[in-house]
This record gives sequence, structure tokens and C-alpha cells, in this order.
Amino acid sequence: MDNNSELIAQCEAKAKQWLSPAFDEETRKDVQQKLEAADKTDLIESFYKDLEFGTGGLRGIMGAGSNRMNIYTVGMATQGFANYLKLNFKDRETISVVVCHDCRNNSRKFAETVADIFSANGIKVFLFDDMRPTPECSFAIRHLGCQAGVNITASHNPKEYNGYKAYWEDGAQVLSPHDVGIIAEVNKVTVDDVKFTGNKELIEIIGEEIDKIYLEQIHTLSIDPEVIKRQHDLKIVYTPLHGTGMMSIPQSLKLWGFENVHCVEEQMVRSGDFPTVKSPNPENGEALSFAIRDAKKLDADIVMASDPDADRVGMACKNDKGEWVLINGNQTCLLFLYYIITNRKAKGLLSPTDFIVKTIVTTELIKKVADKAGIEMRDCYTGFKWIAREIRISEGKQKYIGGGEESYGFMAQDFVRDKDAVSAMSLLAEICAWAKDQGKTLYDVLMDIYIEYGFSREFTINVVRPGKTGADEIKQMMTNFRNDPPKELGGSKVILRKDFQSLEALHSDGRVEKLDMPDTSNVLQWFCEDGTKISVRPSGTEPKIKFYLEVKDTMAAASEYESLYEKSSVRIEAIKKSLNLD
Repeated sequence: MDNNSELIAQCEAKAKQWLSPAFDEETRKDVQQKLEAADKTDLIESFYKDLEFGTGGLRGIMGAGSNRMNIYTVGMATQGFANYLKLNFKDRETISVVVCHDCRNNSRKFAETVADIFSANGIKVFLFDDMRPTPECSFAIRHLGCQAGVNITASHNPKEYNGYKAYWEDGAQVLSPHDVGIIAEVNKVTVDDVKFTGNKELIEIIGEEIDKIYLEQIHTLSIDPEVIKRQHDLKIVYTPLHGTGMMSIPQSLKLWGFENVHCVEEQMVRSGDFPTVKSPNPENGEALSFAIRDAKKLDADIVMASDPDADRVGMACKNDKGEWVLINGNQTCLLFLYYIITNRKAKGLLSPTDFIVKTIVTTELIKKVADKAGIEMRDCYTGFKWIAREIRISEGKQKYIGGGEESYGFMAQDFVRDKDAVSAMSLLAEICAWAKDQGKTLYDVLMDIYIEYGFSREFTINVVRPGKTGADEIKQMMTNFRNDPPKELGGSKVILRKDFQSLEALHSDGRVEKLDMPDTSNVLQWFCEDGTKISVRPSGTEPKIKFYLEVKDTMAAASEYESLYEKSSVRIEAIKKSLNLD
């Protein structure tokens, strides 16, 4: 029997277990069709492995099968999570959780399934009455004093996907040792162990009362309310991309004092099919096309977009020629932290014990801004659970004033422990108002930063490799990079290599230093003589490997920006060639 025949036989045997009465009729019918199909691709992709409950929860394509998001894989994850909570909090009289969901197809169904299973296990559930932004789930866990939470969302993934994010009592996604403990419990569960029949007495529906407190808390983040009063008529165009942002972001902007907010009509329609975009990802310019269309008609000051679960921010503004340009995630994070540091300092609100956080793949310009202001900047792994960890270890000793990452996420506050587009967009509107008050645009502010701290261009390459063969290919790429690391990239010598799996920094002169990180991670970084930084990291949630490029230069005037941008394009092409990515 060849490998493929063996794999098909394994998948068929596994699929036949899903024909038992433990599964509903619709599932059994779907599985039967996969078994009978001449093309076994769908059968293999649905059953070649179990959908892995990883450190952040579940993420996968919806459908029948052990490697798909459905009420059974969600059910087994929840039963395992419930078992772990009962072990960990065995001395508590009441264990409580928050359950939240986004706009995706099946999200409400999955959320109600999660609520039923927790309640069937004697756990009190606070279930939101409708879709809500991801950060509000984090906020509610902390506000209601819960021990955990679950949010049903696949963030900005394509419409075929859904997901399951697990949160701990601090409102952050779970970290060690709890992530490992939960995974161990989830792996013990079979479908027969799942208590699907809920106890309605233990499920409390929550909604507007939490929204009100959440939005009031976000309003406290305003640094310069006076500038908003002067620029209350700032023309803002906003789109929720059919998602949860419509529940909170227009309301938050109004509370902050912005009176001229235009919401993109076609995209204020909730839909898990995301009918007006190819991908509901504000990182992609195409997703902002409707908003930019409206901005041109209205001669707006800023365009903002949130992803379906309203934790990421996409943004566009006018350049010095009056053309609408996209501001990338690194630039957005840089603008946030520059504004927070600069204006807290101007108002006498900055303390020497304040600190900011960025992820290791985010622009190094942020460190220059922090260093000049005498503020501590910390580097952490990708993911806001790591930023939340930094807040937690300094609680009561140092004040967190902001943190973010290049993938369009920002967290301006410590009362939420996940990236938050609701607070970020409110603050972004304030930054735009502050710029306009000085006769500037956000683009002008960005140019000011480049002149003061140096030009930087960031470029991300996503190499997508779906399925089992893709996963093997990605693994091999990382092995090859470790065994035969590049000595030069695009003509510039590599002078420092960091391997976050071995936690070693290897200098070109032979020196080896230990990296001070809380855990290992499958990330490689190379630093070149000319200031270039390259990070390589397989995605934890999608079938791809990511290359983060950062190219540096000096900039004396805004008029140099375009020529430096073109110069950096040549450099990026040379680096891609060095890595065989052209």
C-alpha cells in the first residue's frame, strides 16, 4: 500500500466513526458524501488530523470532520476547557466565564453550544446577547470577575473559517502553564464525554449594560479632549467590513465628541459572507475601496476600517499631493506610540516608570522614539497575550501606556488585555484632530517622525502553502534556514542572527548570547550591516510562512520620501532574491 492509499484508508476509518448516532443527521450525511466521493481530497483534508487546540484555541474551515470547525470539535474543546477550569479553581464556590462571538456564519450557534456545555458542567456563563468586538470579551471577563472566557471568531480569515479563542481571568488569551494544561485536558476528551445539554439557570444574557461601561472606560484614554472640541467636525469615514465594529465604534467616536462620522452603508450590513470584499482584512487595500470611494466624495480627513471581530485597524489618509494612501500596520503603531509619548509628555502626564511594548517583528523606529523620551520599551513575541503578560508582571510597579504590533493591532489600555480597534480608532481620530489643529495631516506627522528618527520601510511577504504537504514544506524551510543561514542579504552582511527556538543570539564575530524571553518560539531574525532587519515566522493560525522585512535610511525632508521609497524597493527585491522568494 503506497503512502496516499494508506492515508486515504486512515481517513476513511476515522470518518466512519462520525457515522455513529453520537453525531447529528446533517453531519452524518456530509461525512457519507465525503466517503463516497471519487476525489478523496475533501475527505483527507477533513480527517487527516484532529483540529488542533493550540495555545490560542481553535481555528479552521467550517464543516464536518475532525479537522474542521463544527459543534463537535467546538464541543470537545469546551468540555476540556471546563474540565481544566474545575481542576484549577476547585476551591472556588462559583466558576464563571464570558462567552462572546463575531458576525461569522455559525458563530452564534457555536457560542450557544459553548454556553450550554459550560453550564452543563456547573459553570456560570455570561453570554452576550449578540455579536460583540473581541476586546469587549476581554473587558467583560475582567469587569465581571470571571475566571475565563471564550470568543467565537476567526478574526480576518476568509469566510470559510471560524475559530475559538480561549481567555484567562486577566482577560488575556491563555499562556503557560494554563495553555498546556487546557490542551492536555482537551486531548483527553471524546465526543461521548461532551455534556451538550445546557443548564439555562446558569446562563445569564448580557449586553448594553456592559457596552456602556466599556465605552465610558475607553473615553478615559483621551489625552487631549480640548483638541477634539476644536476639531469636532473632523470628517471621518468608517467601515466595519460587515462585522462587530458596527456595534461599538461609531458610538465610541460620538462619545469622544466626533460629530461628523460617515459609515459605509453597504458594509454596515452584518454578514458572515462579507459580500463586498474579497477578504475582510483591513491590511488589504481592496477591503478599504468602498470607504475610500466615500472619502473622495466627502473630502474626508481620515478613513478607518475594522476587521470582523473589531480588534484590528486599517487606515488611509491623504498624502502631500492630496491622494489617498494606505498607512500600514507598522506606521499606524508608530503613530500611536509617538502621539501617546509626545502628548503625555507635553501635558506633564509622562512618568519615568511608564513603559510601552512592541512585538519583535514590529518596526525598530518605535525604540528610537521611546529612547529619546527616556521611556522603557519592551520587545515581546507576536500576539497580544505576550503584551498582556508584560502588563501583568509590572502591575502595581510600572504603568503601561500603549503597545502594538505590525499586523494592525493596538492596545492603548490595561483594562482590556487584547488588541482593541474600538479604543484604537477613537485614539486615532484624536491624533488626526491634533494634526489638523496644527494644519497637518496624519501623513505629515508620519513624515515628521521619519525626519526626526530616520526613514524605515517595512514589507511583509506571505508564502502560502495549504494542506498537509504545505505544512511539511514550511517546516522544511525553517530547518533549511537554521542549517544553512544566509551570510548576506541583498548585498549587506548579516552581523547578527537570533533564533528564538534555541534562544540564542549569534554575532558575526562568533559571540553567542542568550536571549531573555519567557518561552521559545519558532522565529528567526537576521540583522544586517546596513540596518536591515528580517524576521521569519510560520503563522500560528494560517497555512503560511511570513517574512518581515525592514529597510532603513536617513531622511532630511518630506520631499525625499518618494525617492527613498523607490530606493527601498530595489533593496527589497535584492533581499527576496537572496532568500529565493522572487
